[in-house]
Amino acid sequence: MSTKRLVAALTVFFCVAPAWAQHQGHDMHMAPAKKAPAKTAPAKKASSMDHSQMDHSQMDYSKMDYSKMDHSKMDHSKMDDAPGNTAGAPVPVPTEADLAAAFPPVHAHHLHGTSIQSYTLIDRFEVQHGDGVSRQAWEASGWIGGDVQKLTWRTEGHAHDGKVERASAELFYSRGIRPWWDVVAGVRHDFGQGPSRQWVGVGIQGLAPYKFEVNATLYVGDQSRTALRAGVEYDTLLTNRWILQWHAEANAYGKDDLSLGIGSGLSNIEAGARLRYEIDRKFAPYIGVDHDHAFGRTADVRKAAGGKVGDTRVVAGIRVWF
Repeated sequence: MSTKRLVAALTVFFCVAPAWAQHQGHDMHMAPAKKAPAKTAPAKKASSMDHSQMDHSQMDYSKMDYSKMDHSKMDHSKMDDAPGNTAGAPVPVPTEADLAAAFPPVHAHHLHGTSIQSYTLIDRFEVQHGDGVSRQAWEASGWIGGDVQKLTWRTEGHAHDGKVERASAELFYSRGIRPWWDVVAGVRHDFGQGPSRQWVGVGIQGLAPYKFEVNATLYVGDQSRTALRAGVEYDTLLTNRWILQWHAEANAYGKDDLSLGIGSGLSNIEAGARLRYEIDRKFAPYIGVDHDHAFGRTADVRKAAGGKVGDTRVVAGIRVWF
């Protein structure tokens, strides 16, 4: 090889070698190309997920370690606390002012208006059958007036073959003294077979706790007669239509009235139950049983007259109010 060819070869070598080495270095340090991620279906939004098709009972929460959760690195400021989004919001403890507004005192009687209203209840209009004898009986009451002041009336009695055996009619002025409670004062007239009697009376009537309807009236009559009548009723709702009504009434007198078969002291107690079906809230037929029992002097008077101390009757009738 001549000297010129050797110099030319070396010149070409030194010119090409750095470029080749640089190219090879780039290839050596170049990281292999990553594979493109496979296309997957976009994740469903939580709101569109159908949890009803998931079996959450198979999830094992016992293996989750909540202690490693670092809430300090979470940005709670981005939580949706906009008005209306109350999910998870703590329920504030009610204050005394909140309780007072929710449960106002009810000792004061609030007027519902000054208009005149009226109410009539025929609680019993029935046929009674006992010891082979049938007779008719009734008990009714009503009032007219406002929320506080009313004119109240009551009547009850029984008849046989269309003739009144014994009955009473009462007319009272009534004034509300407490919610559900009235004081009454007025007159009573007893009539039918035997002499009639007139009384003036004062009493109380209302709705006791647990919805017992209670009334008690003390009477003073001519010839220094006194009497006390007290009654209680309670409705047991078997269904919305079937209602069992319990009732009891007691009578007591201060002195004998032998012309009417009455002795002093506790005279009699009448108690019974009537099962009614309310075809309409204002109209209901019923059946039931009633028992009347005499005590003390009145029982002695009945026995002396050949009567029975106790009398049980099967009853059937209707109940109407308007």
